Amino acid sequence: MSFDLLAKIEQLNKIGIALSAQRDTTELLEKILCSAKELTHAEGGLLYLTTQQDSLSFNVIQNDSLNIKLGGTQKEKISFSAIPIKLKNGEQNLSSVVAFAANCGKTVNIKDIYTSQKFDFKAVMAFDKSTNYRTQSMLTIPLKGIDGECLGVLQLINAKEKGNVIPFSTEAESLARSLASQASIALSNKKLVDEHKILFESFSKLIADTIDKKSPHTGAHCQRVPIITMMLAKKAAAMETGIFANFTFSENDFFELETAAWLHDCGKLTTPEHIMDKATKLQTVFDRIALIETRLNLKAYEEVVKRNNIPEESVTECRETYQAAYKRLQQINMGGESLSDEDANYIKVLGSQSYVDLNGQTAPLLSEDEIDNLSIQRGTLNEAERTKIQEHALVSINMLNQLPFPKELQRVSEYAGGHHEQMDGKGYPNGLTREELSIPARMMGIADIFEALSSGDRPYKDAKTLSESLKILGHLKEEGHIDPDLFNLFIEEKIYLDYAEQYLKEYQLDEIIHANIPGYEGK
Repeated sequence: MSFDLLAKIEQLNKIGIALSAQRDTTELLEKILCSAKELTHAEGGLLYLTTQQDSLSFNVIQNDSLNIKLGGTQKEKISFSAIPIKLKNGEQNLSSVVAFAANCGKTVNIKDIYTSQKFDFKAVMAFDKSTNYRTQSMLTIPLKGIDGECLGVLQLINAKEKGNVIPFSTEAESLARSLASQASIALSNKKLVDEHKILFESFSKLIADTIDKKSPHTGAHCQRVPIITMMLAKKAAAMETGIFANFTFSENDFFELETAAWLHDCGKLTTPEHIMDKATKLQTVFDRIALIETRLNLKAYEEVVKRNNIPEESVTECRETYQAAYKRLQQINMGGESLSDEDANYIKVLGSQSYVDLNGQTAPLLSEDEIDNLSIQRGTLNEAERTKIQEHALVSINMLNQLPFPKELQRVSEYAGGHHEQMDGKGYPNGLTREELSIPARMMGIADIFEALSSGDRPYKDAKTLSESLKILGHLKEEGHIDPDLFNLFIEEKIYLDYAEQYLKEYQLDEIIHANIPGYEGK
């Protein structure tokens, strides 16, 4: 065996190692063509990929003499139409040399295309004429996957020796076929990884969509939290100065975080629907405010009866008093950011009163359970219900911990499970502090809160304006709930606005003055 051949084999081995290590498909395809040209001393080459439409698309084109570099990692893309593998009548396309190689799985080595009678080279000859070039020797090799399917075709143009064009030798063909085999394995592996990645991503989105559809009261929360999370992550990773100058994220890191964002609420699959759908404080199977309305009407009637022979205007006044009471309770029942002291006292006053029911029995105007629920300080959930719904975070962690994530997705559970933790350690489910939480987990915390605040698709509440949402978010920062640095980045880089312009309703987009946002410490 000659020294030159040994060197070629060693070169082939190095190329094989490089191909197997390449994760980016675009760079991988370009590497295959460049390596094949180098091994065979070819002047030019083309790499085609099989499409789902049963054709061969131009993926990379290179020609050293013409200084052509198209496709692959190059900015200039290829405009040539794909070559059909099968004709319109369903028969195999055997007139095109690349289609022949794909259909028959055979290597074609042509000394001079201008003297070849087997294939149609009109397009190549027209290209030669337009560029004053001369295509002569051509080596066309199918790239076959593990299961025998054609992944694409490698085509090399004009082998050269001492500046002259020569036919591709048997040795060059053997080396090129060996490279094509290694390239096929690398492409098959990459294709398999990509397909599994797409499948898992689709499965993650399916779970998120299922949770959103489980209850209209969550709107599109699970679909929008990933959007805000990734906006924050990309902006932080792009910072060249400041606190996040050293924050770096690879493509795999972004995929890992986005996966966690899609799955962050997967534990809600086990949350009872009557709790998820609790739109008012008194809602159970139905909204019990209707029962209280009946009691208030009876109370009004009772007062009218007690005041026998009273003027009609007094009767009207009595009814209006209890109608006003009902309207005020209706408003309290809707929940909100906080319950005022006046409303809390009003509930106690009404709770101390009684009425006579239709059976003539005296009963409390408000039951103890109704008083407890109406007295909820924030939102519509009582403590027992809040505890139950908070369990979803721990359930999410337990569910995700059962999945055999590959190495590049090992932190999905940690990111997803930390979106309800607070910087002061008063969050749930594990009471972690800022120092115990990763930056991506803290990002998800902000995304989760901001989406819930600004959402305009919840049937139980009016959409807040952008300034209202940011004001509440700022107060949460001051209270130690969210990361201060990420909050400042969120405001300073106007991430909130990028999101709002795409996903909020037009009437929510009011004027934002950074100086008026509580807790903001930016420029």
